[in-house]
Amino acid sequence: MNITRLDTTTDDFWPRLEKMLAWEGVSDDAVNDIVKEIIQAIRSRGDAALVEYTNRFDRMSVGGMAELEIAGERLQAALDGLPAEQRSALELAAERVRRYHQRQRQESWSYREDDGTLLGQQVTPLDRVGLYVPGGKAAYPSSVLMNAIPAKVAGVEELIMVVPTPDGEVNQLVLAAAAVCGVDRVFSVGGAQAVAALAYGTETVPQVDKVVGPGNIYVATAKRYVYGTVGIDMIAGPSEILVICDGDTDPDWIAMDLFSQAEHDEDAQSILVSPDAGFIERVAARIEKLLPTMDRAEIIRKSLGDRGALIHVRDMDEAIEVANFIAPEHLELSVADPEALVPRVKHAGAIFMGRYTAEALGDYCAGPNHVLPTSRTARFSSPLGVYDFQKRSSLIFCSADGASELGKTASTLARGEGLDAHARSAEYRIKD
Repeated sequence: MNITRLDTTTDDFWPRLEKMLAWEGVSDDAVNDIVKEIIQAIRSRGDAALVEYTNRFDRMSVGGMAELEIAGERLQAALDGLPAEQRSALELAAERVRRYHQRQRQESWSYREDDGTLLGQQVTPLDRVGLYVPGGKAAYPSSVLMNAIPAKVAGVEELIMVVPTPDGEVNQLVLAAAAVCGVDRVFSVGGAQAVAALAYGTETVPQVDKVVGPGNIYVATAKRYVYGTVGIDMIAGPSEILVICDGDTDPDWIAMDLFSQAEHDEDAQSILVSPDAGFIERVAARIEKLLPTMDRAEIIRKSLGDRGALIHVRDMDEAIEVANFIAPEHLELSVADPEALVPRVKHAGAIFMGRYTAEALGDYCAGPNHVLPTSRTARFSSPLGVYDFQKRSSLIFCSADGASELGKTASTLARGEGLDAHARSAEYRIKD
């Protein structure tokens, strides 16, 4: 198949790379108009609009919200009904994710100065969070684990999950994952209407403080619109993988690692970077050989053909330079000594170290979160974590002596800014 080849020795390398990385995920006018209409309807008509949109878009015929809430007993029944091997895998993955995220939990702190003034920070969890989970055939129980567990570890009191069930198709593994994670309430609604219901609340769906979780272009657009009323995790683009290989890993392994992201959808991006030109060609040959054996071969073919790349670099120094420019969601360091390279990686959502560490392990059960920055946003953002479900309040307690001394400084600066009331407020506390 025809995959873009790039070489850092060519004069046009960097412009071509930048153009290849560009991804226009911005909603068009038609999507924006539909989403705005849906949000307004949910805000004005609540449950009635939510039921109408669910029946229309998910091909349902429910009469009210009572039919769209999935009781906790059904979640537990779904878990109890799983095959033993599947349940064990789900629970093991959940435990590993929980154990990792427990290390992220931040605690309140404070200190006292010599005059008795106390300064510090109080850390508290969000009260209520909404979790959007894709539904129907495209069901992702792993998304439940990765979003719900850090919220619960943070201490979020109530977690509301929404998951569409097109044609009434309920994914039992998703419900089982909700049970494992301790999700409090689940509604079988999706799309922009579900995001709006979480953001503004309806008669039945409680308003949340933050909405997290992946979705289609309508979900992403709705999250953009409701941001400010509620918090959101991120606006995610297509999945990405960048593999840096020294040429000594089995080419089949690398080809399959590239496939693992390309099979998500046609817009996903898979890139191989290597200083070994011969190895790049061996991987390209294995891609041709293995592609017909894949269940999602046509999606992979289009993804690799449209957005994939095989990049030849001069050496590992240049490979790291390219990686830092791309700032990939997933970075595999398939080299002999990955730990030597890690300190030089400035921008990546997650770093998979060594030949045996397939990115797919991170998607399901390694422990770190698989909700990662995409589209070069790893330059300034981080994986989803416990800290996304905690907020911080500054603590300031002044003793009389402290207020007197600080008041002098505050007064001088306030008057410099022309803010008389600020200055006089501070001056009242200054001792004679």
